[in-house]
Amino acid sequence: MSTSDLRMTSVPSSKAEMLIRRPVSEVFEAFVDPAVTTRFWFSHGSGRLAPAAKVTWVWEMYGVSSTVLVKEFDQDRRLVIEWTSEEHPTTVEWVFTARPEDTTLVSITESGFTGDGDTVAAHAMGSVEGFTLVLAGLKALLEHKIELNLVSDRFPDGL
Repeated sequence: MSTSDLRMTSVPSSKAEMLIRRPVSEVFEAFVDPAVTTRFWFSHGSGRLAPAAKVTWVWEMYGVSSTVLVKEFDQDRRLVIEWTSEEHPTTVEWVFTARPEDTTLVSITESGFTGDGDTVAAHAMGSVEGFTLVLAGLKALLEHKIELNLVSDRFPDGL
């Protein structure tokens, strides 16, 4: 199989990463507990993420929601969910790496984009942008107790 054949069969994905200057348990909990997550990402979550959980996340400012299915839950290390983005579900994986001085590297990868090349590229670029805003908002909240409203302010006139 040639290199170009390998590229054609690879799963399209996007990735965003950020160092958060807080212990891994606190960073992990920020994504699991909607009381915290709503301070930097979505506006409402129907419940905590847990093994095999099914919850709904709502972005009231945009009039959209997503059903979230927890596929893997490894406390303070890794989360994998499947969620409905647009019409097709994608998979999102968070990897939490404890670093020196109680810091955490958070890596978020989304995969499973479908459609033609332009559609996949647009979804992947939007994913990188969105998760970068989420990570920046999380960083400001956990490190400085500031709510930046990055996600809600990204599209001030709606989607």
